[in-house]
Amino acid sequence: MNRLRVAGLCATVLASGLVLSAQIQLPSAPPRQFGASLTGAYEGWFESPDGARSFLIGYYNRNTVQELDVPIGPNNRIEPGGPDLGQPTHFLPGRHTGMFVVAVPKEFTKEQRYTWTLTANGVTNSIPLRLHVDYNISPFSGLEIGNTPPAIRLFDEKAPPIQGPVATGMKALAKTATMSAGLTMPLWANDDAKYSSGTGAPLTRARPPVAIVLSKYRGPGDVTFDKDKPELQALVGGGVNEPYSGKGTATAKFSAPGEYMIHVTANDFSGNGGGGEQCCWTTAIVKVTVSP
Repeated sequence: MNRLRVAGLCATVLASGLVLSAQIQLPSAPPRQFGASLTGAYEGWFESPDGARSFLIGYYNRNTVQELDVPIGPNNRIEPGGPDLGQPTHFLPGRHTGMFVVAVPKEFTKEQRYTWTLTANGVTNSIPLRLHVDYNISPFSGLEIGNTPPAIRLFDEKAPPIQGPVATGMKALAKTATMSAGLTMPLWANDDAKYSSGTGAPLTRARPPVAIVLSKYRGPGDVTFDKDKPELQALVGGGVNEPYSGKGTATAKFSAPGEYMIHVTANDFSGNGGGGEQCCWTTAIVKVTVSP
């Protein structure tokens, strides 16, 4: 699919939220530090090698400073079938591409839709999720050069690899932690070290072959990381087109006991959101039960 058309479609979806409150604020209004709205972002749908179909979804928090917590319920719901279909409840400032997936039932038709509704700072926006042919994407392969997403392993070097934007709260890795010790997260990454971009522009500045970003996805308290962007130690490779493997560690600390989810993103040389290519990044979610 033409990547520029995809970018345009995604922009259209971002702008298509429904303003339902008395406060007038267009979804396309410029960002501000606090008090702005929140909109889901439909990146498209894809079919996995096993034939399963998934909606790929991100969000846009128009605040540049304010992080938002919107619990599952009337103000954060995906229907029908929800309100909880694994979406985040904690929203970082700015645009966050392809954060999670929602599985599409086998019997789901092109005429059917899910709707994700978010209310924040008095503004309600809704986006549709549909199996329209124009939204079909290929997040597992950059079609022009065969770029593929990084493969990551969490907590165990011999664990099955996670590859592609497949994060879902329904299939999160389960761990336990204490408030005093936190959660230590060793991780390993492999990548083909290919580079692609939605604009076709060459790589003009140094980037790591795999860049890890950690963030709170759900939870009753704050989550802080000693390294929210842990730098990986290269074991093999390091340059463009030099197959790469690396490892690193980060520690998460929690301000209160309870159930949390931590989101993990691994970007390759192409950068955030695949540089507009709709490929190639990997996502995972870790569910942490924190005791006092």
